[in-house]
Amino acid sequence: MGKIVKGILLGIVNVVFIWIALYLLSAQAYLVFVLLLLGALLTNFIFISPKGYPYRYLLPAAFFMVLLVVYPIIYTIYISVTNYGTGNILNKEQVIAQFEDKYFLEPSAEQYSFQAYRDSEGSLWLLFTGSQGQQLLGREGELTQLKADDPLLGQLSDYQELNRVEIVQATNELAAQSFAYDDRHELRMRNISSFSVYLQQYSYDATQDQLTDLQTGIVYTPVNGYFQAPDGTRLSPGFRAVIGFDNFRRLLGNPQITGPFVSVFVWTIQWALLSVATTFVVGLFLAILLNDPYLRFRKMYRSLLILPYAIPAFISALIWRGLFNTELGVINQILQATIGSSVPWLQDPFWAKVALVILNLWLGFPYMMIICLGALQSIGAEMYEAALVDGATGWQQFRHITLPLLMVSVGPLLVSSFSFNFNNFSVIYLLTRGRPPIVGAQTPAGHTDILISYTYRLAFESGRGIDYGLASAVTLVIFLITGAITFINFRFTGALEDVSKNV
Repeated sequence: MGKIVKGILLGIVNVVFIWIALYLLSAQAYLVFVLLLLGALLTNFIFISPKGYPYRYLLPAAFFMVLLVVYPIIYTIYISVTNYGTGNILNKEQVIAQFEDKYFLEPSAEQYSFQAYRDSEGSLWLLFTGSQGQQLLGREGELTQLKADDPLLGQLSDYQELNRVEIVQATNELAAQSFAYDDRHELRMRNISSFSVYLQQYSYDATQDQLTDLQTGIVYTPVNGYFQAPDGTRLSPGFRAVIGFDNFRRLLGNPQITGPFVSVFVWTIQWALLSVATTFVVGLFLAILLNDPYLRFRKMYRSLLILPYAIPAFISALIWRGLFNTELGVINQILQATIGSSVPWLQDPFWAKVALVILNLWLGFPYMMIICLGALQSIGAEMYEAALVDGATGWQQFRHITLPLLMVSVGPLLVSSFSFNFNNFSVIYLLTRGRPPIVGAQTPAGHTDILISYTYRLAFESGRGIDYGLASAVTLVIFLITGAITFINFRFTGALEDVSKNV
């Protein structure tokens, strides 16, 4: 019975593989097709052959690792060396098809009046009459030249002729009609009363890989994702193309991009350090207070102080955004009533950064308090008793006993917290959206942007259009930095383990 069920499930999986493979072939996605084929063969080998039995339990984990980790990394690396973005969304074949579908009206073009008919199936028939009395019949993109006694003229009398009002109502449908006049011309709607002969504007030569403007004679060749004339004029839209390390050169070589990027990078480091330092200091201070067994109402204080950690961060961020409102916020109303002045929390770069640190302190100190409280309770009381016998002061006990032993447990978490705040997108975006903007920046960079929010805005909020290529280049920089932090975390953890052995 088990083999039958396994055979049915494997058959269903193979049917899905075949269906996806056919779609990929029709879409000419040959690389993905090859990868799918290899995956299908591997899946069948593992579940059919006895030799593949040990790998059955590794396959799901390996599949999702490739799908969710390896593939996004490889795809991001690929996009970072392309010009993918606004103006370069389509592939080359789609752009060529768009240009070849462009037509222009010559001054001496033949003009035809027309009568429109609709048959019983709702299809349009168009009877064109030229200036010399010649008649053409158009239907479904094809033209037929008519004679005076052509039977098709009698056939039209069986159809419903559209009056002026009905022609106006069918304007969009008529405008979409085009009829092949000859190899280079098409008959298209010119106005509500006539059609004219239009000439194809661009012609593509696949052997020379050139696009020729038939109206001006200018020849365009593909250069970095655009068809470009000898004088440097580019046609729009462009197409996706590999441009090498140009995005990285822009990131590091263009002052209008490099300057804001360096500013954002420096603030990202400052933000992560300030977030970790403030939450750790406040959390440790409260943990030391709450660790006192003689403190009354300890349980109540713990319950109250953990509330910011229990409330979803995005709700707290939106509440604090209202509190920091310059005109109507409660904080400025209190300041105005007490000192007679208010603070431009979200408009001034310095105060916007202060507001972010305050918000993140509110969100982060409960976590640090809980961690430090647990670590403090794991330190034996006999160490403090021995220190008292030796005459150590409270500060000396904290410096030589509490802090070293505390860092053994909390140190790696501090490094992890730094890495988390390094990419803490939600707090930044919900409170300030990266604003206020950096004046003169060529990219959408703000004074409170960190690298991750800068990347998001670069990809989706740029006034000059989206720029996935440059955003992917920034993403790789973030990946390398985060990887370095992870490496330091492992080394730091090992160093702390050595410290704990010597305490």
